[in-house]
Amino acid sequence: MHIPEEPETPLSINIVPMIDVIFAILAFLIISTLFLTRSQGLPVNLPQATTAQTQDGEQINVTMRADGTIALNRQPISLDKIEFRVQQLVETGGETLVLINADSQVSHGKVVQIMDLLRQVEGVRLAIAVEPQTTK
Repeated sequence: MHIPEEPETPLSINIVPMIDVIFAILAFLIISTLFLTRSQGLPVNLPQATTAQTQDGEQINVTMRADGTIALNRQPISLDKIEFRVQQLVETGGETLVLINADSQVSHGKVVQIMDLLRQVEGVRLAIAVEPQTTK
């Protein structure tokens, strides 16, 4: 008995689903890395300094915008309430870093006024946020 031979179909690998999976993984990685940046305060134009150093640990952020508004940990606050609110946030018995994010357009006198108020709070270390200046 003779069995008719079936025509052989050429073997092929469909890579389209594999490409879809790779692009999905790539999109996930790109989107997830966008959330890895740590935003410490409201967006302001910080001054530049070549001797800038990073400070580790928990910190309280005071942001001073060019239009004169002040924010404490991204929440708007008035100048007369900032000392009391920082006192509530400072850990007792330890030192807490208060980072001042002042826009480069904010007057020097306003920054000094905020620093003077914050220095009256016990357990506060002050730091001023700057953009690291690239050396050419």
